[in-house]
Amino acid sequence: MNSTSPRRRLTRAIAVGIALTGLLSACGGSGSGDASSAGPVTLQFWGWANGQEAVVKAFNAAHKDVQLKYTKVTDQLTMQKQLTNAVKAGNAPCLLQNTAEYVTSWVSQDALADISQYVDAGKDKFNAGSWAAGQVQGKIYGIPTASAPAFTIYRTDVFKKYGLKAPATWDDFIAAGKVLKKHGVHITNYAGEDPSTLEVLSMQAGAHWYAIDGKSWKVDFQDEGSLKAAKVIQTIIDNDLNSKLSFADYAAVQRNYDVGGTVTRQISTWQMSGMVQNFTKSFGDWALSPWPTFTGEAAKTPAGTNQSGNLTLVTKQCKSQKQAAEAALWMSTDTGAVKTMASPETGSGVMPALADSSSYVDAAISQKLLGDNYGPAKQVVTDSLGTITTDWTFGPDWTAMFTELQSGWGKVVAKQQTVAQLLAHMQEWTVNDLKSRGISVTG
Repeated sequence: MNSTSPRRRLTRAIAVGIALTGLLSACGGSGSGDASSAGPVTLQFWGWANGQEAVVKAFNAAHKDVQLKYTKVTDQLTMQKQLTNAVKAGNAPCLLQNTAEYVTSWVSQDALADISQYVDAGKDKFNAGSWAAGQVQGKIYGIPTASAPAFTIYRTDVFKKYGLKAPATWDDFIAAGKVLKKHGVHITNYAGEDPSTLEVLSMQAGAHWYAIDGKSWKVDFQDEGSLKAAKVIQTIIDNDLNSKLSFADYAAVQRNYDVGGTVTRQISTWQMSGMVQNFTKSFGDWALSPWPTFTGEAAKTPAGTNQSGNLTLVTKQCKSQKQAAEAALWMSTDTGAVKTMASPETGSGVMPALADSSSYVDAAISQKLLGDNYGPAKQVVTDSLGTITTDWTFGPDWTAMFTELQSGWGKVVAKQQTVAQLLAHMQEWTVNDLKSRGISVTG
């Protein structure tokens, strides 16, 4: 079920759609920047994704009055630190790459510019789930750079050997896991440091860990959706249907899949590259199937993971916000730029955030990995783009909350506490954390 890379966390392209007035800690100044700066301007752009330097070079070649100066940051966590320091020093870049879960926090810190007036006319070029990722209270703060198809990849040879079909529901998934267990095979892997499984299943089940109640944040880690997700996960753990391989040795995790020790993953397109790079035995034995549903419910996939939640954001300190917003829009819609980023060879191997990404599916999935299953897999990916949830909200203390969730998740995987106990702890912890930050909260 692990839908992330070996990195600590995932990122998610998701709607925030929340009222901020009175809900967040006090903000700084309210200057809007000089949106009408005339003449040639150079805009600083910070990012870390493969392919961005080539996109910047193409942008500069196509524009005379606006030029981008690219600085490659080490990774996502480094970006948070550097941006915090830059905002405090008053020298933040005009443009930066970031991920959906940080948008609310950065808006609360008065770090991002509302670019709605410059880019709203381009919203129809993007799919709804991706476009919503850069919004807070209906205002647009960033342009999505990637979408988040989500699906299951599974070992066809192992499933066929034991008379199993691709699981259509989580009940099917558990039933298949019990059959596989009899033969020493795990159906999924839960890394003790990666609670993304709990998050994405809660998201799919309709949970809302953060929401708005009047003029306060509402925290609810124990709603119906969260408990529904917890039941699935707890059943898998109680029955020992999962491997417990840490992403600290990512190659070892991949080898386990390659030899058939673990035989399914819930992933997005970009994670296939790691499988291709590490496999030696199972090429052609993998196929895609839709993300399992909860029994009796329509297809619904969680929004984004890690790279799929990327945005190009415009900072409030930028003195050329109009040009920055238009540059961000160009980088996500220009055909050449989109192809560069979508390709695993030249970019990051992520699906574009465009309303119609069908022409990029061929390049985004691996024929070497899927073999004869490559053709049907393209339709699975295309269909999944239409089932992405768009109503998940990231709270203003998301980073701290996720860190706390990580420590508890390790205990869940080790059977030292239940998922329900972890959710109860997160409820109390998150309410107290928000209160300690001076943020109005109920729950």
